[in-house]
Amino acid sequence: MRSRLLPLLIVLMAAVLVTLGFPLAISVAAAEQQRLVIDRIDDTARFAALAQSITDTSPDSEERRRTLQTDLEVYASVYDIRAGVFFQDDRALAKAPRSWTLPAEGEGRTAFGEALLGRRSHDPPQVWPWQNGRVVVASPVVRDGDVVAVVVIDSPTGEMRSRILRTWLLIGLGEALALLVAVAAAFRLTGWVLLPVRTLDAATRDIAGGRMRSRVAASAGPPELRHLARSFNEMADNVEDVLEQQRAFVADASHQLRNPLAALLLRIELLALELPEDSEEIAAVRTEGKRLARVLDDLLDLALAEHTEADLQLIDLVPLTAERVASWRPMADREGVRLTLEGAAAATAWADPVALSSALDAVIDNALKFTPAGEDVTVTVAAGTRTTTVVVADRGPGLTEAELERVGDRFWRSTRHQNVSGSGLGLSISRVLLAAGGGSIAYEHHAPHGLRVTVSLPRERQGG
Repeated sequence: MRSRLLPLLIVLMAAVLVTLGFPLAISVAAAEQQRLVIDRIDDTARFAALAQSITDTSPDSEERRRTLQTDLEVYASVYDIRAGVFFQDDRALAKAPRSWTLPAEGEGRTAFGEALLGRRSHDPPQVWPWQNGRVVVASPVVRDGDVVAVVVIDSPTGEMRSRILRTWLLIGLGEALALLVAVAAAFRLTGWVLLPVRTLDAATRDIAGGRMRSRVAASAGPPELRHLARSFNEMADNVEDVLEQQRAFVADASHQLRNPLAALLLRIELLALELPEDSEEIAAVRTEGKRLARVLDDLLDLALAEHTEADLQLIDLVPLTAERVASWRPMADREGVRLTLEGAAAATAWADPVALSSALDAVIDNALKFTPAGEDVTVTVAAGTRTTTVVVADRGPGLTEAELERVGDRFWRSTRHQNVSGSGLGLSISRVLLAAGGGSIAYEHHAPHGLRVTVSLPRERQGG
């Protein structure tokens, strides 16, 4: 969620900074040019005042013109600015440099024409840092209410553009720093907001994996998420209570029924003494009684398996699997089935040794039950990157696609195998035992016929 939320926040903050930065940059450029224009207007006013006294017929006009010319030349040499005083017919009263003439068109001509009308020229267009433009300002020289000449100043903009560019760089640097601060704040904000979501997700995965005591700390994050965490904890408590009651009921029921069932079976044996030894009814009753006792034992084992926490250890599966294969080999020899162990010489994984042994017993027992004499049951241990597997492959009749979807369900047995002893709980118990330690069990076809059962165990400890 952070990967989706962070880009959105960063884009929004960047958009805000850009929206604020562009007007600020434009305002800075306009302010710099306005300051330049005001300075040049002051200069034109000073030169216009000097030129007013030159236009009359006083004897010292020529001396004043030379003084004006000298001032313009000094001004041009110091500031590298072209300046001049021009009559209405474009003749120059004084100018610097002397080779400069009024342009026939462009900003200089426009400013000159506006000044002839008796007013200062309008502000020139904005010059941007990437442009090599000039700023032209013109003011009229008025004598007795008439415009007798025009002062024109044509200024370069290199220094102004440099100041604008430096200010823009500072603005850009400031916005970059502001964006970095905003990104850091966004990281902290999203982390604070999403922390309860992450812990809630972790707790949900733990509960889905069978660790029912996992809870969420409702002390961080926004109030709404803290409330959600408390509600989740209440729900988890209720679910755990219900499951505990269910387990307790199954365990108590299976335990309490064993004594009446044992007494009932004893009475059946006493009654059998008074009937013929080959009575089919007594044999059927005995078989059903033993099956019921086995179901009760399996129910008790299932309840205990669901209630007991796994004692995870890092173990080598090869010797443990070899021990279970060896314990089942006498039964395999009695049934005429070849039971073999193959695979790696060593393969470690995290598992509860007792639970894994019980699960392997159930799987191997199931394989031997359905494998006819003369066929093979192969147990293979293999170490992968993330998991270690124990594969039990038999050559029995196998299962259909529909049956593969249901195998492992509680009390489920294939209609083709109803005459085979069993309660339908063995594989369910195996699944519960493996899931408690982060393992799993899967079923698939074993070509050309048979069932392939894969027990997978993690090579890294699950749940910390």
